[in-house]
Amino acid sequence: MTRIGTLASGRGSNFNALVAAWKRGSIPGAEFVVLVSDQPGAGALDVARGFGVEAVTLPPRDFPSREAHEDAVIAALRDRKIDLVCLAGYMRILSPKFIAAFPGRILNIHPALLPSFPGLHAQKQAVEYGVKVSGATVHFVDAGCDTGPVIVQAAVPVLDGDTEETLGTRILKEEHRIYPEAVRMFCQGRLKISGRHVRITPE
Repeated sequence: MTRIGTLASGRGSNFNALVAAWKRGSIPGAEFVVLVSDQPGAGALDVARGFGVEAVTLPPRDFPSREAHEDAVIAALRDRKIDLVCLAGYMRILSPKFIAAFPGRILNIHPALLPSFPGLHAQKQAVEYGVKVSGATVHFVDAGCDTGPVIVQAAVPVLDGDTEETLGTRILKEEHRIYPEAVRMFCQGRLKISGRHVRITPE
């Protein structure tokens, strides 16, 4: 059984998609154990409670330093024997220390076809750049900003007249589809990292 801990700062739509897929039986061998948020008012906390998943709030202001806050998050995950960490709109950069605590066991979802448009407001970047195709990427997390090995991607056309919001809405539908797929493959032991490449073994 793969014990999963999720970190989120916002409304929790990707977390909702993950846990809903798990409840439907689409992520066999998984158990969503805890949702940790740095924001006391995050909607993701309510999503967790609604699904019967433990919800933990660790506001940074309650800690003397960024390092102390991150240590508390790591401890919360380790205390619950978490095997996989899923980032779902977690608006904090993870330090090398955090990544080293869960090597090859942190996944993130990004609303662009990486390596294009990393960082914040990826949908806005895509619209302003004038690309014809954007999309979503699930990747392993490394010490860079959205630079880890790619697991799965989905393409979304950028239409004439698109805004950050309209493009973001269509990309989000694909995020909700491919993130559970990536987590399922991780839990099945089908993802093998080889340098920059992720090899996916057949079911």
